[in-house]
Amino acid sequence: MKSLPPAEAELLRVLAARIVPETAGLDAAGIGRFLAIVDGALMDREPAVRRAFATFLRVLRRAPVLRYGRRFEKLPSERQDAFLAWLEDCPVGLLRAGFWGLKAMVFMGYYGQPETNALIGYAPASDGGGGPRA
Repeated sequence: MKSLPPAEAELLRVLAARIVPETAGLDAAGIGRFLAIVDGALMDREPAVRRAFATFLRVLRRAPVLRYGRRFEKLPSERQDAFLAWLEDCPVGLLRAGFWGLKAMVFMGYYGQPETNALIGYAPASDGGGGPRA
C-alpha cells in the first residue's frame, strides 16, 4: 500500500475481519484486492486525509489499552467487537465519525471486489445501473 504504513495496513486487515467477518476468509489474492481498493480510495484523497486515517488507525490500536490493558489486535474477539460497538455510537463525535469512515473503507474494500458480487446477489448492468437480479 502506498497510502498507509505496513503496520496500519495490517491493522486495517484485522479490523476488517471484525467489521465484515467474510474478509477473514479471503485468500492472499482477495486480501491484495481489498487493500488495493482501499489504497486507491485513500490515494484519491488529500495527503492530510491519508495522515488522519493512519493516525486514527494508530489510535484504534492503542485505545483499548485504557480499558482492557491490551492493544486491539491482542484482544479476544468478543472484546474487539465490544470496543468497535462502543466506537460506532461513541459520544465523542470525532471518534464516531472516524469509525464510520473506517467502516465505509472496509465495506468498499470487500464489496467493491467483482468476486464478491455473486455472493451478495449483485449483478451490475452494462448501462451503469445495478442491483439484485432475479
